[in-house]
Amino acid sequence: MHRFPYWRLSAYYFSYFAFLGVFVPYFGLYLQSLSFSAWEIGLFMSQMQLMRLFGPYLWGTLADRLGKRLFVIRLTSFGTLVAFSAFFWIERFGGYMAAMAILAFFWSASLPLVETLTFDHLRENAARYSRVRLWGSVGFIVAVFACGYLLDFLPMDALLWFTVASLVAIVASSMAVPDAPMHQSHQASSPLADILAQPGVRALLAAGLCMQAAHGAMNIFYSIYIAGLGYSKSVVGGLFSLGVVAEIAMFFFMSSVMRRYSLRRILIASFAVAVGRFLLIGWCANLPVQIFAQTLHSLTFGAFHAASIAATNHWFHGSARARGQALYSSVAFGAGGLIGGLVSGWSWDHLGGAMAFTLSSLFALIGLVFVVKWVKMGDADEPKAMNAVDTTQDGRGNDES
Repeated sequence: MHRFPYWRLSAYYFSYFAFLGVFVPYFGLYLQSLSFSAWEIGLFMSQMQLMRLFGPYLWGTLADRLGKRLFVIRLTSFGTLVAFSAFFWIERFGGYMAAMAILAFFWSASLPLVETLTFDHLRENAARYSRVRLWGSVGFIVAVFACGYLLDFLPMDALLWFTVASLVAIVASSMAVPDAPMHQSHQASSPLADILAQPGVRALLAAGLCMQAAHGAMNIFYSIYIAGLGYSKSVVGGLFSLGVVAEIAMFFFMSSVMRRYSLRRILIASFAVAVGRFLLIGWCANLPVQIFAQTLHSLTFGAFHAASIAATNHWFHGSARARGQALYSSVAFGAGGLIGGLVSGWSWDHLGGAMAFTLSSLFALIGLVFVVKWVKMGDADEPKAMNAVDTTQDGRGNDES
């Protein structure tokens, strides 16, 4: 009988998102401390998204053909650690661009492959994904809060050591994750071109691109924005942490939400809330409004991410599943994140922070149109079609010894 390795997968998600908790909120501040402009910071950080345009698909195809997902996960985790070490000695613009590109190429591989591996372990209990993924949110919040607190007392270059520690944890946890046999769908695998010919699939990819583009200013410049209002790095960490606490709550209850509502309705709600959230962030700079806006992260990321991953697994079956997840990651997080990063970097320098977040709201509105008009999933519009039955009522799961 297959035993679900809950804690080992959860440890990987914890470590992976702890890296993001250190890197995403504070690396922009680190680059700003080196006197780089907003446009240059946007270019640097967009390398992470640029490589996700093709990196996940290349790594996913390699893993599928070799049949060695864990080898690729471990190789790329170690490669990310080695690549990041270059930041200890490089000084020039070109060096930062090259180091970020190499780092991003290796980093882009891991999560799509781990997502596929997780669903192969889950088999027919896809709703339990949210109980594993919430540990990623816990890792993020621990890292972002601890790092923010420490950076109030330590120089900004201490961030490099915090990031290395998180990458070491990723490498260590990847060594503990067990493999799983590829899930064999009852439906025959369709050629990738046939899957992409469906309007709903293309609309989901376009909507995912829009949502990640909408988060571009948030991911790259929110720390700079809040610090520019005169708040400490602890407040920056606290606001990021609040958003992820809301995300954790959403992941914890996501199986119940998916039993009650269709994926399409969840996606529509996520985009509608995103439109308002980014307007609030950009035009209402007082702290209580920012606190409220951060609680909306539960929908604009938490609910959206869980629903989009489930929808991707609904359409991509069998041997196409790893490439489907990699394709979604490339389009949404790659192209969407790249567009969001570049647009926010340019608009931040030329139009100001408020207009940058207004453009984020516009991206979310466009994504809402895609979902409303074209995302029709047939049987998947019914909550029960996603096997949204959580057999682990206490959320702990079972791990192998």
